Amino acid sequence: MQPSLVLQDDQEHLPTLLATDAQELSYQLQQHQAKLFPPQSQKTMRMFSPAEAAAFIGIGEGYLRQIAAEGHGPDPLSNGRRLYTADDMDRIRRVLDERNGTPKYVPCRRGSEKLQIISVMNFKGGSGKTTTAAHLAQYLALRGYRVLAVDLDPQASLSALFGHQPELDVGEGETLYGAIRYDEPRPIADIVRSTYTPNLHLIPGNLELMEFEHETPRVMAAGRAETMFFARIGEALTEIENFYDVVVIDCPPQLGFLTMSALCAATSILITVHPQMLDVMSMSQFLTMTSELMTVVERAGGRTSYDWMRYLVTRFEPNDGPQSQMTGFMKAIFGNRMLHNAMVKSTAVADAGVTKQTLYEVERAQFTRGTYDRALDSLNLVNSEIETHIRSTWGRK
Repeated sequence: MQPSLVLQDDQEHLPTLLATDAQELSYQLQQHQAKLFPPQSQKTMRMFSPAEAAAFIGIGEGYLRQIAAEGHGPDPLSNGRRLYTADDMDRIRRVLDERNGTPKYVPCRRGSEKLQIISVMNFKGGSGKTTTAAHLAQYLALRGYRVLAVDLDPQASLSALFGHQPELDVGEGETLYGAIRYDEPRPIADIVRSTYTPNLHLIPGNLELMEFEHETPRVMAAGRAETMFFARIGEALTEIENFYDVVVIDCPPQLGFLTMSALCAATSILITVHPQMLDVMSMSQFLTMTSELMTVVERAGGRTSYDWMRYLVTRFEPNDGPQSQMTGFMKAIFGNRMLHNAMVKSTAVADAGVTKQTLYEVERAQFTRGTYDRALDSLNLVNSEIETHIRSTWGRK
């Protein structure tokens, strides 16, 4: 005989508490969103100084001034200065390539160069995984690549950062799950969204993605899947690969069916790690488990070889002795599988996140100049190093 479920007067019913708190939190987030971005407003990408624009295009600032003076740049402001939009930078790239007669500044894939799919992953939250994925996707778009960002994390922080609130703006079947579900999947092109950053598109996420974690074991047990779970993301991306140069996937912070699928779809892997002892100890277990699971997937026909795999140290504090020691410890073990540059911890990145912005979006004047410049320099060094790996895979210098 089953005992009856009776709550004592001093007990709290967890499902009810959680549902109530979730509803209230969602409402307050909506109010916060409305204050930051009123209903009729849309997020926009800021304009860039000549020095920033020249760096993104890949030319000297003096040459940029010459190109602009010839009528290929924006009109000067009342003070004589020019500020550049991302569209201005794209237009100048095309002008330069037409002038030189070679495709040098427009970096899109050519000929047999294959789509680069970078899965950004880690085993636990707090490693800067989403921050890394968002800034990498946006950096590559500002550099002129055609980029698709895929939010595979049910918590959907990447989507929120790019202006799509998961509980408000993302409906049923509008995440990647809509394209990889086992019953009546949608064309992936139907769920791709444009963003306020030129060259950058997004497939948003929300809690619906968890359905894949629940549905996959049932389908596997019933033996009714035409395509194995680990091949579904790759097959879906094949439908739109001609429209993009790079796909950046923000994986969930655990090793489930979604993450395994992203690993099998990827051409490259970026693993973020916070350089503290507990995190590194946990990573040892995570790497062992990933290796064992990927071996099983490989036997079933999944892809397990990559163009490159790198570890990225995130939230790094250069003046923290133990962190520096731990970073050196990892470099001694992993060697060239560690990126040379680390993502430095900065209040600028955290403060920008409060208004759901990346460091490429916020105005420099909102921060102490040194704080902003150090954070941006760190981001650019990391993202430039990753870009070098992409270009090397394509056989470019």
